[in-house]
Amino acid sequence: MHIHILGICGTFMGGIAAIAREAGHKVTGCDKDVYPPMSTQLAAQGIDLISGYSADQIQLNPDIFVIGNVVTRGNPLMEEILNRNLPYISGPQWLSEHILKHRWVLAVAGTHGKTTTSSMLAWILEYAGLSPGFLIGGLPENFGISARIGNLPSASSHDNPASESLSPFFVIEADEYDTAFFDKRSKFVHYRPKTAILNNLEFDHADIFPDLAAIERQFHHLVRIIPGNGLIVCNGRDINLKHVLNQGCWTPVEEFAVDTGWHTTKNQVNSNISIFLHDALQGSLNWDLMGEHNHMNALAAISAARHAGVPAAVAIEALTQFRNVKRRMEKRGAIQGITVYDDFAHHPTAIQATIEGLRNHIGKERIIAVLEPRSNTMKMGIWKDNLVASLTEANEVFCFTRDAQWAKPVFTTANRKISCHDDIHDLIQGIATSAKSGDHILIMSNGGFGGIHEKLLSVLAAKAIT
Repeated sequence: MHIHILGICGTFMGGIAAIAREAGHKVTGCDKDVYPPMSTQLAAQGIDLISGYSADQIQLNPDIFVIGNVVTRGNPLMEEILNRNLPYISGPQWLSEHILKHRWVLAVAGTHGKTTTSSMLAWILEYAGLSPGFLIGGLPENFGISARIGNLPSASSHDNPASESLSPFFVIEADEYDTAFFDKRSKFVHYRPKTAILNNLEFDHADIFPDLAAIERQFHHLVRIIPGNGLIVCNGRDINLKHVLNQGCWTPVEEFAVDTGWHTTKNQVNSNISIFLHDALQGSLNWDLMGEHNHMNALAAISAARHAGVPAAVAIEALTQFRNVKRRMEKRGAIQGITVYDDFAHHPTAIQATIEGLRNHIGKERIIAVLEPRSNTMKMGIWKDNLVASLTEANEVFCFTRDAQWAKPVFTTANRKISCHDDIHDLIQGIATSAKSGDHILIMSNGGFGGIHEKLLSVLAAKAIT
């Protein structure tokens, strides 16, 4: 089959492209801007990329067009597809029909922690010898790739994907964002998981959801399709998830973050975390991931893996070798005792958890938080009342306000040491001027942030020389 993917350079659609190519399909694609790293990764796999959405791409004559949710009406190629009544399908539906069918899907849903928890779960299954397929919205460092079909070790990568060469297990980051312009359901309803993690639930994606109840409704659509012999792994502390399950649940539920389910205690002597299911000790986890939120992610992954047949003791052993995900508290460099981190946090809850995790790790040393309000919801100022409070543990805050002018009056009246900049050069200079040896600079954005990490490190290095 020849598929042509519209919006191929997004993490999700790029993952579909890689999996489709691995499954033996011919894959081509296009995007508004074709650029590294996704363009480089896809080109290395022999996938031809086209920059832009010109209508003449119709001449490629693929068997089907796979449409990413970045594509809207008015897109010239999409309009030509519609005018000619050519076959098209959304990315999630194509994945469901061609890759996930007849497999044990383990889906990780929630407002926060999807990428990290999916990566933990995939690694546990890999460590246990189950060779899972996966599609993750980030780059798990244990694998070095964000997506794969999941061939068993003895199988050739050219085998038929419908054959017994495939691992039965597939881990997927299950996003609640809508599927496509022609399918406004959340992506995750297409995946039909047997095991589902519900990590947490808060209001997000204000560009497509009017309120929290609308998101809860989508989560319940997911709950409705999980089979009776499946498992829902649910954050027992989250009241919004309780609202979802109270709408109706037909699947066993295993909770974490509560004493009646999976929970942790921290060893007072060392950094080990004791893992319990009810009152029974399952093992001790020794790792250096920061923050209680990562403890919760680990519990969810252990529970889901146990449903797939991996003993808790093996899962805990696997997590001692977990290497996290790119852009999750990733250390990008250190100059003259100043450490620079990159983190994907873009919601007040995630921002607070990330900063508190760093604070617990470094003690009283200074934290300089650098924030780019980049997501659609953040740009709209939906969380402005919560944002200042989420930054409390930072000693100093810098905010890039070019696309979020609402932030200036909010931060100006916050009675905190917060600096706003519309120019990224001025922002970098301000951070470099303030930073001193022993500081930890935490950069938070869900985008590239204009390459700020390397630029800042260069400025800090020049400052050290002078």
